[in-house]
Amino acid sequence: MNGKTLTKADIVDYIYEKTERNRAEVKVLVDHLLELMKQSIKKDHSLLVSGFGKFESYDKKARKGRNPQTNESIMLPPRKVVVFRLSRKFRAELNPDEVL
Repeated sequence: MNGKTLTKADIVDYIYEKTERNRAEVKVLVDHLLELMKQSIKKDHSLLVSGFGKFESYDKKARKGRNPQTNESIMLPPRKVVVFRLSRKFRAELNPDEVL
């Protein structure tokens, strides 16, 4: 991909080229897969894709912050965040010289 961000449209095009399905069918399948992933993270707070990694959501507490334009202190509200942790296998593929 050389610095280009992979988009949902790129994924649809790639699957379309590799399968016998039409582009509309592939788009629906990709949409369903992404929706399933989102629902899993919302409901179970995690999504494990073996050999790839794990998405986990957690609650961040309210905290102090500041407006960078005015330097005024503000209180940032609590929110949910999602983190991604690489699987050991994928990490080894990305860093073949690293000793685990």
